[in-house]
Amino acid sequence: MATDVSLNSEKKVRLQFIDMARSIAILLMLEGHFVDDSLMDLYRDLENPIYATWRYIRGFTAPTFLTVTGIVFVYLLRGNDEKAFFQNFRVKKGFKRAFELLFWGYLLQFNSFHILQCIGIGILLLLSLYGLFKWIRVLPLWSYFILAGLAFFTTEMYLKTLPEGYYLPQGAPGFIQNMFRGDHSMFPIIPWLGYTMFGGALGTLFYTHKTKLKQWYAPMIMGIIGVLLYFFGKEVLIQMDHLIGSTVYHLYYMDYLFGRVGMVFMFLSFLMTLEIIIGEIKPNLFLQLGQNTLTIFILHMIVLYGSITRMGLTKLFHNKLNPWEVTLGAIGFIAIFVWLIYHLAWIKEKLSFILLPIQRFTDRMFGTTLNKP
Repeated sequence: MATDVSLNSEKKVRLQFIDMARSIAILLMLEGHFVDDSLMDLYRDLENPIYATWRYIRGFTAPTFLTVTGIVFVYLLRGNDEKAFFQNFRVKKGFKRAFELLFWGYLLQFNSFHILQCIGIGILLLLSLYGLFKWIRVLPLWSYFILAGLAFFTTEMYLKTLPEGYYLPQGAPGFIQNMFRGDHSMFPIIPWLGYTMFGGALGTLFYTHKTKLKQWYAPMIMGIIGVLLYFFGKEVLIQMDHLIGSTVYHLYYMDYLFGRVGMVFMFLSFLMTLEIIIGEIKPNLFLQLGQNTLTIFILHMIVLYGSITRMGLTKLFHNKLNPWEVTLGAIGFIAIFVWLIYHLAWIKEKLSFILLPIQRFTDRMFGTTLNKP
């Protein structure tokens, strides 16, 4: 959602599995938000295997977006590694993207800290750690991101011990508290930015070993790490808890976080394998969905929830549909955005009298008009 571009900084190495991952994630997001907003409370039964499975899969969407954000951004960032920090075009573009995400995030949901704001802050942190690495080359870059990811996850242990309604930082304005632990913290940076940081580590490793990603052992390694994290992570954390002997902060509080990292790793492993089997995939509508996630997210917030306009579909369908109606509605809702992306070039051309001046202004503001790679 943060970098609506294809991972194609070097034509010889196309990581199309990333675009596939983003396309699947954005489709899951569209149907997930529509179903969650429209389904009658009567059918929200965790004893029902269909609903329980849907709910479980839905929890996988945001970690995928956040992890892939880190992968894409750092992979492209490393492509200009030889340049000084502020001379790197990707650094300038990163600051611009972060500004855009924060702008749209607060415009769509001013009183909360949601996924767009979380990704925007995540990009700023990725840039900061990259700048620190350029200044202090003590450890490899991926280790900076791993340490940051662990810091976000382990801090969740402390937050788990706090009582309900205890907001941090104490006494800070609401919009600051929402970034960490507040009344409207939808995607607070703790623990969610941990996924972005682990994605940044993967992006670094993918760039370093980009010529090996087409080999069969690459997805195999990803898959094995994912299986270990998902199936055995909790047991390892429990054993570590016994060794530490803490009675307040428990490592197993983080088991669901590492479990989701494992799910993302297994998912990416599957898509990497699929890309190896299929070979190079020609540009198509499915991949375009993954390359335009920010556009889709903004418009779906307006269409479904009435952000800005206050005239969304939620006024018609909120908690009013049965499972069959929800299924048909979700298919139709997705179809709207597939149609939109199919005609996106034409739409942008018709709106160029608005979009081009805005783009020129922001390009001048962040210095992204010159020396484009």
